[in-house]
Amino acid sequence: MPSGKVRWFDANKGYGFIASDEGKDVFLPAGALPAGATVLRKGARVEFSVVDGRKGPQAIDVSLVAAAPSMVKATRPKPDDMAAIVEDLIKLLDSAGNGLRRHRYPPAGESTKLAALLRAVADDFDVQD
Repeated sequence: MPSGKVRWFDANKGYGFIASDEGKDVFLPAGALPAGATVLRKGARVEFSVVDGRKGPQAIDVSLVAAAPSMVKATRPKPDDMAAIVEDLIKLLDSAGNGLRRHRYPPAGESTKLAALLRAVADDFDVQD
């Protein structure tokens, strides 16, 4: 059974390509994905069968061998560093909350920075282990 890595896959378009270990690109239609999968990330290692499609080799019966490594998870802060970030964020939110109790939103520049910090911290927490 041939194997390779997902070169790219676009769920909206419904297809992508696999770079096979033999060096050929193989068309990957969404219908060939493993049961329950709707997308494969770039770099995921897969095994597949090949049939001749209208425009060349096409993958069928794709099975995931190894998921692509997560760049977000690899660059995630250490728990000790994250604790300090969360504590600082709590102080900023507490300050914003005090202003809101006095019926005042934070100034535009300050609120934009606070929103960006909240999103960044949320992204670090959202990584699945």
